[in-house]
Amino acid sequence: MKLTVVGCSGSFPSAESACSSYLVEADGFRLLLDMGNGALGELQRHIGLYDLDAIFLSHLHADHCIDMCGYFVARYYRHEGGRCDALPVYAPEGAEQRLTTAYADTPSPTSMSEVFDFRTLTTGSFELGPFTIRTAKVCHPVEAYGIRVEHGGRVLAYSGDTGVCEALHSLADGADLFLCEASFTHGKEDIPELHLNGREAGAQAARARVGRLVLTHIPPWTDGERNLADARAVYGGPAELAKAGAVYEV
Repeated sequence: MKLTVVGCSGSFPSAESACSSYLVEADGFRLLLDMGNGALGELQRHIGLYDLDAIFLSHLHADHCIDMCGYFVARYYRHEGGRCDALPVYAPEGAEQRLTTAYADTPSPTSMSEVFDFRTLTTGSFELGPFTIRTAKVCHPVEAYGIRVEHGGRVLAYSGDTGVCEALHSLADGADLFLCEASFTHGKEDIPELHLNGREAGAQAARARVGRLVLTHIPPWTDGERNLADARAVYGGPAELAKAGAVYEV
């Protein structure tokens, strides 16, 4: 599998990165994990506008899904080649209504579903193109999911947004690469069931025995290097900060 970091900033875009968005490719199939603020523009650095095969939205906070409104425009109003077929979008319940409300002026109440085939996420497993997918509800103030993507004996796990929870361990267990949020700073913010700090992300990686830890969703006001040091203090494997444009072979 090939993983490309399209955007990795948390809460709002930084000067260096769009918000959360990650492109996973294998056997010609392209799956996008989240499409936060600024991600649609950055995505075009890596693939064409109409080259995606499916989208996973971990939850419906704007920094993970709001650029779907712009993508709706690109797919619905495409004149050359005609309107796009409906693209599978795996998202929590209510995604169509949330995005329609955010857009505010779709031609009809069902216009979003003309170009997006919304499929409601639950905890479970399914096949998607060449991938075996497992999703689980994680710990966040809104309905949110992490994802485990398997292909050819290799495993990528993505936390989405979450606090410490058993579901996250299950998704990450033995993963070759663990893309894990680290929004908070150890010793500074302590809000349960919201986000992880660097030390908690590292502890999750150590417990799950992952092969590589990549910290992501770090807001512009958070010191990423401190979070990385905190993660390395408890996790002995390779660990680094996600960077926009970074590419990993999983």
